[in-house]
Amino acid sequence: MPEYPDICVYVAALQRSVVGKRLSRLVVHGLSVLRTVTPRPGEFGGARVIGVSRKGKRIVLEFERDLCAALHLMVAGRLHWRDRPPAKVRRADLAWFVFDDGCLTLTEETTRKRAAIRLLQGPDWADRLDAGGIDPMSCTLNEFRKAIQRENRTVKRALTDPRLVSGIGNAYSDEILHRARMSPFKLTRSLTDDEACRLHVATVEILTEWTERLMAETGDRFPERVTASRPEMAVHGRFGQPCPVCGTPVQRIVYAENESNYCAECQMGGRLLADRALSRLLRSDWPATLTELEETTAQRRDYVTRSHDDAD
Repeated sequence: MPEYPDICVYVAALQRSVVGKRLSRLVVHGLSVLRTVTPRPGEFGGARVIGVSRKGKRIVLEFERDLCAALHLMVAGRLHWRDRPPAKVRRADLAWFVFDDGCLTLTEETTRKRAAIRLLQGPDWADRLDAGGIDPMSCTLNEFRKAIQRENRTVKRALTDPRLVSGIGNAYSDEILHRARMSPFKLTRSLTDDEACRLHVATVEILTEWTERLMAETGDRFPERVTASRPEMAVHGRFGQPCPVCGTPVQRIVYAENESNYCAECQMGGRLLADRALSRLLRSDWPATLTELEETTAQRRDYVTRSHDDAD
């Protein structure tokens, strides 16, 4: 899912591409993508784009006449800039924003369509898009701590809840917690002053560093390489690979459609977090520490080797 750094890159590219231009027509292809009834897409024809902004994980195209189109890319939604509208509608095409000199295309290359467009009109459109989360890049430490401790949640869930914190998802929460050297399952109301400060600092550092990195990579081009996992990340998407700080293998916990990636040494003092499925299945055989995991892996390796030798 595109998060704060990716959204910032999209916003910057769209500010270069469409601000000041008049929209010829808005064509919605995906039946499920449009989440509002009024105003209708046809009412956007002829309206000039006066701004592009970020609202949480949404990209907002602001038009004349208090019109706006808020795009939520969800997991697989992506934006593309073309010199002209495609010759025919592809299965992945959800919407075309057609201008005289190009076309902004919203696509989703999955069968399960989740990306959404909300078309709004009125001076209060910004309030109607506000999920309530604080902006982690502009809030104070006290505001940050108050927000994440509004409910006693795990820090992982607090960071990714748009009602508490704006713009962070699964990928960058992993990176933030690794930088803060904190367990993803630590409860927010158990945070000490030092831990809350470390988490706030790590949040600002990670989002700033990755925004600057992606901006530099994209340059003046329109961003096409938007992905949740990058090889330069410390832990996210790097299960089994060495932690860049201590060298121990990155661990992961899979739950529902999400996963948490973490370093057991840096974030847990060598302890392994219990996987909801595997630890329940293995019970007492579930390794509790990295040492036990290494011993179990070595035993399995020896067993496989002996089995091969006996077969020969």
